[in-house]
Amino acid sequence: MATTTSTTVLASLTSVTLEVADVEEARRFYSAFGVDAYVGLRASEEHSAGFRGFTLALTVSGPATVDGFMGAAVEAGATVLKPAARSLWGYGGVVQAPDGTIWKIATSAKKDTGSATREIDEAVLLIGVEDVKATKEFYVGRGLTVAKSFGGKYAEFSPGRSGAVKLALYKRRALAKDLGVPADGTGSHRVVLGGAADAFTDLDGFVWEAAASSAPTPS
Repeated sequence: MATTTSTTVLASLTSVTLEVADVEEARRFYSAFGVDAYVGLRASEEHSAGFRGFTLALTVSGPATVDGFMGAAVEAGATVLKPAARSLWGYGGVVQAPDGTIWKIATSAKKDTGSATREIDEAVLLIGVEDVKATKEFYVGRGLTVAKSFGGKYAEFSPGRSGAVKLALYKRRALAKDLGVPADGTGSHRVVLGGAADAFTDLDGFVWEAAASSAPTPS
């Protein structure tokens, strides 16, 4: 069950901090990958095994840009969970960083209309939850605004500022299947969300910190 310390609400997700065993190693990886502007890093030795219940999803302009990010990640030490390929919805692939964080890079375009870039159109922290409707209501109660909602399958919240990482909800097992990993996992999620007025833990164990205290080491 979620715990809260006050009825003061948050407005939006303002930071995503990954908890890693080696901050310097992770910083090198995320810089080479090209996503260091979207995450902070913090040293942690907390136990975590199996699926951590979330992914960071990047939307880019076209297949060549997907391939560029995938290639940069692999060259920097990532493992490919799903090779980039065409699908009903576009083109994309999935990689796992050396610290264990799973990243999905995708585009709705099936063909390139221009040269590859290193630009990211949108970044989303997609967390896997047991009950999308219940978790959506929990976050609405804490002040988040729903931008998209598809029944009990998916919900997305409005970002607090331009260029910020969006927060979205998906069924845990469906998310794991989409990423190509088993749904089982134990221990810490190894991610901390920032932007709350007060620290709390949501219905699925994701930890939020008060904005003033969620100042991680820049990646």
